[in-house]
Amino acid sequence: MSVIVDYLIILWGFLLIGLMSIGGFFMFRKFLKRLPKEDGKSNMDWEEYYMEKTSHMWENEEKKLLEDLVSPVPELFRDIARQKIASKIGEVALQKKRKKISQDVLIEGYILATPKRDHKFLRKKMQQKDIDITPYEYLFD
Repeated sequence: MSVIVDYLIILWGFLLIGLMSIGGFFMFRKFLKRLPKEDGKSNMDWEEYYMEKTSHMWENEEKKLLEDLVSPVPELFRDIARQKIASKIGEVALQKKRKKISQDVLIEGYILATPKRDHKFLRKKMQQKDIDITPYEYLFD
């Protein structure tokens, strides 16, 4: 009986160490995103800046399209993904000096914000929405 308890304690210890390692990894990633770069602002500062500067430029139709495009992301990470993607879309809109977020700016920003490993899923989602991505093929490189 005492051998079983010993194994359970050892198993519990490994489980605890594993879960703490996973949590530490995600906390460290968040910490790295908050570190200032050469320009004095962190990645998260820039995301917040672009969100703030372009929040008035979003129409309901584009918001719905963004929600639909972000829907395949697991719900746990969806808010973070939405903020990152929306800030990249805002950055593209400001670079192009647009007055409002249009579908072409949204798609371009979405492609730029999406990691390369997820481009296959992005293409599939665009096909489902009947969006022609041939004008944006150069962004997938």
